[in-house]
Amino acid sequence: MNGKITVGRLFPANVPPTAISQNRTTSVSKDVKPFDQVLQEQVLKLSNHAVKRLEQRGIELRSDQMEKINSAVDKAAAKGAKESLILMQDMALIVSVPNRTVVTAMDKQSMEDNVFTQIDSAVIIS
Repeated sequence: MNGKITVGRLFPANVPPTAISQNRTTSVSKDVKPFDQVLQEQVLKLSNHAVKRLEQRGIELRSDQMEKINSAVDKAAAKGAKESLILMQDMALIVSVPNRTVVTAMDKQSMEDNVFTQIDSAVIIS
């Protein structure tokens, strides 16, 4: 072995540490997403319109329901859906799948005699 190893270092003494750390940083950053991006990809958001409709129609989403909706969005995304109708108990949600955003919400009464347009998929949650 020609390179001299110094105690406390994991690289040969004749190689500047900056050369090693720059290479390591560059290779890692290609594979790792920033935390805020990962969080945004996992969080289901509500549009302003959806928030208003939920309030107007007296719909409250519990945490267990949000988990089910999140799971439904994941399933729709896996199938390549863009705009999905999610039917759950006595409510319907239209979700922009790539944006993970609930666009609008309807209760059972609002769903009656209604036609859902501009959707490419439907997920039914029990």
